[in-house]
Amino acid sequence: MSNKKIISVVVPTYNEIENAVPVANAIIDEITTNLPEYEYELLFIDNNSNDGTRDAIRQLCAENKNIKAIFNLKNFGPDNSPYYGMLQATGDCVILFTADFQDPLEMIHKMVREWEKGYKVITAIKKSSQESPIMRFFRSIYYKAIRQISNTDIIEHFTGFGLYDRSFMDVLRTLDDPIPFLRGIVAEFSENRLEMPYEQLKRRAGKSHIKFFALYDIAMRSITSYTKIGLRLATFVGFITAILSFIVAIIYFVYKLTHWNTFSAGMAPVTIGMFFLGAVQLAFLGLLGEYVMSINLRIMNRPIVIESERINFDKKEESDV
Repeated sequence: MSNKKIISVVVPTYNEIENAVPVANAIIDEITTNLPEYEYELLFIDNNSNDGTRDAIRQLCAENKNIKAIFNLKNFGPDNSPYYGMLQATGDCVILFTADFQDPLEMIHKMVREWEKGYKVITAIKKSSQESPIMRFFRSIYYKAIRQISNTDIIEHFTGFGLYDRSFMDVLRTLDDPIPFLRGIVAEFSENRLEMPYEQLKRRAGKSHIKFFALYDIAMRSITSYTKIGLRLATFVGFITAILSFIVAIIYFVYKLTHWNTFSAGMAPVTIGMFFLGAVQLAFLGLLGEYVMSINLRIMNRPIVIESERINFDKKEESDV
């Protein structure tokens, strides 16, 4: 039996028929060439693809027993599926890697070399990107805003791409969070962490399947999980609005008494005030609803992912999951 340490690389997929085989070959070549002293485990976790990706992954698994696969029963979102895949990995360290080649392959051996120095978590930080400048601008604003209002020091431009030591993976397995937010968990619980900058590349093939509402869910998950600002802002704005309304009412009342025959308030101030207060109430009801929904999902404690099939896991591994 080999005494080599094992590197687990987890690759989430959803309709990546053009990338599945090339990314598997590229990762294997990267490890065997630059990290020959290690064994590898390549784990695909597929989010219910319908374009032939699963057939391509099955073929890969048939040809190489070091390649494993988990097929989800349905699409469980861009957060839950990668997180669950990481929990199923068995290596001495786990690397989360995208199937679209936006993560540079050479980062794999660079992160492993830093891990050998004793770092438990290595987070890859997008210092530059070949994505749309507009998207990067809005992402930067989002990260800075969340970092300012969060109880945890949220990591800017960190997407989950990184290396995680087995000891940190053991921490993740104890959390039992049905709606995990990996970026926040890493910031909150990781120790001896190193940040490594990289340039995010363009997709080699295909197109991104992460839609607006998926990005919105990720943003709201960070707010409801790691900030109190929403609830406190509602309280502060409510008090401030009430005080301002009282002051305006007193001013109007006094002005009417002193200019009874010449001052006509009209309906405009009343209408504007009603619309303003209604908008504030609806906005904070929506924000409160996000917190309630987050609480509800955690109380229901549904599984992160439900599998329909797994390949190349031996019986012992399957019984341990």
